[in-house]
Amino acid sequence: MDEQNTSAFSMIADIEGDINSLMEDNCPNEVPILPVRNIVLFPGVVAPIIIARESSMKLVRKAEKQNALIGIVCQKDPDIEMPVEGDLHDCGVYAKVLKQLTLPNGMVTVIVQGMGRLKLLKIISEFPYLTGNVESIPELMPDKHDKEWRTAIDDLRRMSDQYISISDDIPDEAMFAIHNINNDVMALNFVCSNMPFSCKEKIGLLKVESVKERLFGAMKALNREINLQKLKAEIRNKTREDLDEQQKNYFLQQQIKNMKAAMSEDGESSPERVALVEKAKKKKWPEEVEKVFVKELEKLDQTSSQSPEFNLQLNYLQTFVGLPWGEYTKDDLNLQRAQKILDRDHYGMEKVKERILEYMAVLSLRGDLKSPILCLYGPPGVGKTSLGKSIAAAMKRKYVRMSLGGLHDEAEIRGHRRTYIGSMPGRILKSIQKAGSSNPVFILDEIDKVTQATVNGDPASALLEVLDPEQNSAFHDNYLEVDYDLSKVLFIATANNLSTIPKPLLDRMEIIELSGYITEEKIEIAKRHLIPRELENTGLKTLKDKPKFTKAVIEKIIEQYTRESGVRQLEKQINKAMRKLAYKRAISHQNLEIGDVSPDTSKTKVSQPSTLNPQQLEDLLGKPPFYRDIYQGNDYAGVVTGLAWTSVGGEILFIETSLSKGKGQKLTLTGNLGDVMKESAVLALEYVKAHADKLGIDYRIFEHWNIHIHVPEGATPKDGPSAGITIATSIASALTQRKVRKNTAMTGEITLRGKVLPVGGIKEKILAAKRAGITDILLCQENEKDILEIPDMYLKGVSFHYVENIQDVWNFALTNELVKNPTTFDIPEDDLRTTT
Repeated sequence: MDEQNTSAFSMIADIEGDINSLMEDNCPNEVPILPVRNIVLFPGVVAPIIIARESSMKLVRKAEKQNALIGIVCQKDPDIEMPVEGDLHDCGVYAKVLKQLTLPNGMVTVIVQGMGRLKLLKIISEFPYLTGNVESIPELMPDKHDKEWRTAIDDLRRMSDQYISISDDIPDEAMFAIHNINNDVMALNFVCSNMPFSCKEKIGLLKVESVKERLFGAMKALNREINLQKLKAEIRNKTREDLDEQQKNYFLQQQIKNMKAAMSEDGESSPERVALVEKAKKKKWPEEVEKVFVKELEKLDQTSSQSPEFNLQLNYLQTFVGLPWGEYTKDDLNLQRAQKILDRDHYGMEKVKERILEYMAVLSLRGDLKSPILCLYGPPGVGKTSLGKSIAAAMKRKYVRMSLGGLHDEAEIRGHRRTYIGSMPGRILKSIQKAGSSNPVFILDEIDKVTQATVNGDPASALLEVLDPEQNSAFHDNYLEVDYDLSKVLFIATANNLSTIPKPLLDRMEIIELSGYITEEKIEIAKRHLIPRELENTGLKTLKDKPKFTKAVIEKIIEQYTRESGVRQLEKQINKAMRKLAYKRAISHQNLEIGDVSPDTSKTKVSQPSTLNPQQLEDLLGKPPFYRDIYQGNDYAGVVTGLAWTSVGGEILFIETSLSKGKGQKLTLTGNLGDVMKESAVLALEYVKAHADKLGIDYRIFEHWNIHIHVPEGATPKDGPSAGITIATSIASALTQRKVRKNTAMTGEITLRGKVLPVGGIKEKILAAKRAGITDILLCQENEKDILEIPDMYLKGVSFHYVENIQDVWNFALTNELVKNPTTFDIPEDDLRTTT
């Protein structure tokens, strides 16, 4: 249902008679309810209503056929498609369906006439349409001889004429309709129903019991609308006068220009124009670009310096000559020097360094080469952004960085058109202008955090032209309106999450993954970069006995005070420790006790050795917030050590299986497991059931014992298929009560046939196992290639055993020795079935 049509004004003009005749005394207490949007019908008023809901169509057809009364009630929220009792106002009117019309566009319109008022008590049915319990609300009619009533109703008609005459929203025929209604109450209800009052205000008028009080409320609302229309008219008159003044100024300016042309006025050039011409002479731009510059310079000459357009044109030309057209820095292609700089600034990152050196090598042989579009992908804090500075230093190029995090406007990339006030070039060209070279190292930081498809365009799609080597040789900025060559720019994007980057944009970049640092790499980074930097930042570098961090101290900070893939938190912890040391050294230098300054250590003398040991860290950094699991032995059946990869490195995890008497056929999984890991547990159990005879397991155990698999640290979500062989071994150990080989860990996915599949994160998992004291690791045969890529220093002390199926895993991992006090699986005597 929609708002009533303007044709209602002509229809109401024929209404005459006593309104009391429309209000029957025997109104039913149960009627169909027609919910309407933005319409409040008053007694006696005829109005067309457009029918859109199927349920409402059934209601009006039945009411017209049976000539029955219906209830019309307005919705509180017009956007609700299927309103219920709480979505309707509690006050409405009885109504009759006078006629049903089908419009040429297929819409159905019904003409209804309001009768007496009703109060909606309750909705008792919602199918096939709303039906409600209602009660009739009587109205207090005015005395026909009341002079105040007569005067007020005449004033209402006059105010209605005044409003209709100044309003553009109501047709003039409404004025005729109001004067043609002889019944004063009907005239009042007509005004209340059709004047542009809010639905809330109309409902308030409908609820008023006294018709005379309703008249005064309608006059108050109508007077407010008249004043509002007068205010709008005043505002329109003011803006029309302002526009006339602007037109007058424009014509005067045109006359001044014509007079200057007739007088052949030739004054001296402005300093700004002279500076533009001097800069243009030094530019190495193409002929087409020079033609555009000359044309735009002529526009500047023809514009009065007093005109607002003069500064806009001047800013454009200054941007034009400020760009480094054809200006390139000379690359230093000494590969040994570049390798030295990259190794000096960053530890590890061999793939990125190798790719940059390959680019430099090809560039040295060919002499001219389009720059690659690289995307460094990895967790925060691994040095993606800072690597760009090192690459720029290695090649002796200019360095510029542009942060894309939260970018939501396409104009930030391509610039604004000059037709807009305050227009400017995009950040790409502004950064090139800042670099002063057309071949800088350009870092597009956080490209995965660009907002996509906003009301201001799609910035991610705008980047397609920038990062496409086939297109960026003619990059078009909306402000510059001239193609600019970006093909020599070395774009390096950084991202934490590839899933948020659109596929077309991802396809244009060469993805280089930077995995998180392992503990050994973090130790080297701390020694080479972080500790020297923080010694200088805290002023401890100037001391003769400056503090020294041993390998054990650094490792404890990494393992017990940080949880990250990068080294940002590690740097903060080192800085915190050095600030404490600097504070104590400063107090010691003044021969004061710490207690003179800090009440927490009032009886402590400062005595801080230059070489720190792990025991002193708690005094500097407090209690460790983290810890890593260590191997817990093989004394329990069903407990197997697995290996897991996390965003902050590898971890060991324990799979625990326990059995309890019950009805069997029940597998319980706990430990905050994801769907994939749950499926691995189901696969493992089914495989054990299918091969129970090979393990010497009585199959009747599965019918009388429940199995519970748990992975500790339940607050930490866990998922992935790599725990498949670990779960299968845990179940087998629990059912056979056999010990698992000591100091053994494993990782690998399983299939329903028992085949072991390869998994990822091998390097991180091996280092986690090594830290936990693991000596033997079971892996899929296909993971052997990953082991060969890991330096030997990380593999020392660990033996690898490659398997192809679960039987190979069991043959190695399960010993023939039973655990102490093994569980005896009792089978009820009445279960006489035999194992097949």
